Amino acid sequence: MRKSLKAVLENRLEPSELKLLYRSYDIVGDIAIIRVPETLKQYSDHIAEAIMQTYKRIKTVLRQVSPVTSDYRLRELEWVTGERKTETVHKEHDCIFKIDLKRCYFSPRLVYERMRIAQQIQLDETVVNMFAGVGCYSILIAKHSRAEKIYSIDTNPIAVRYMRENIKLNKVGEQVVSFQGDAKTVVEEKLQNIADRVLMPLPEKAYKYLDYAMLTLKPTGGWIHYYDFEHAGKHENPIEKVEARVAKKLQNFGVSFETSFGRVVRTIGPRWFQIVVDIRILP
Repeated sequence: MRKSLKAVLENRLEPSELKLLYRSYDIVGDIAIIRVPETLKQYSDHIAEAIMQTYKRIKTVLRQVSPVTSDYRLRELEWVTGERKTETVHKEHDCIFKIDLKRCYFSPRLVYERMRIAQQIQLDETVVNMFAGVGCYSILIAKHSRAEKIYSIDTNPIAVRYMRENIKLNKVGEQVVSFQGDAKTVVEEKLQNIADRVLMPLPEKAYKYLDYAMLTLKPTGGWIHYYDFEHAGKHENPIEKVEARVAKKLQNFGVSFETSFGRVVRTIGPRWFQIVVDIRILP
């Protein structure tokens, strides 16, 4: 199990300094990504060295210096120590993902969620992944289910290049089909009325693209795995807030639906959450 930064550094920093540290960091392949407050920036080398001593497989430590931004979901990374690189190979659930962390989005914190979705896929389903990145959800589905086809779309050409390489690495070319472009355009031109299930793992855009998810589903209905960000006050339920917002939009489409499941995927800030809701669209 990965230790918290405070546990790794408890003998190296003063208690007052430890209180300022972010608790978590990401490990992707042989690269660790840390976040360090500006007040502790001078200790970045100490933090990086402690992580490399704790986890011998880590070859590089990068410092995240900006939040995830832009349509490509990128974050600015600063080299701290080790090999000067941003490309790595990450293993997850018997799959291999080659990634350039500077030019493609990837979160190791979605490992449970990716497998949760893969385990729901039924025999001979057609799946459309509207925001596929380097192909993690799609390839996991291909490796751990009996889906017939998984159509994977992303707007970032570099992510699509890595996706296509990952499809080859994992030998799932017969199941996973990649598209580079905006999901709206790809669905309208090539993927209408074909899907049993749609994945929308881009919380920043999922709400605006919900009608296109509907467009790609078969007339017999199907499933939408919808992701969103939500703020919730002390006595509010963020899952219920997302369900209510999505329900209102689906009602405007005049379709019958039911929400079978919702969960907090992760906390992203004070009272801010990433939520997933599994929605069944009825015939």
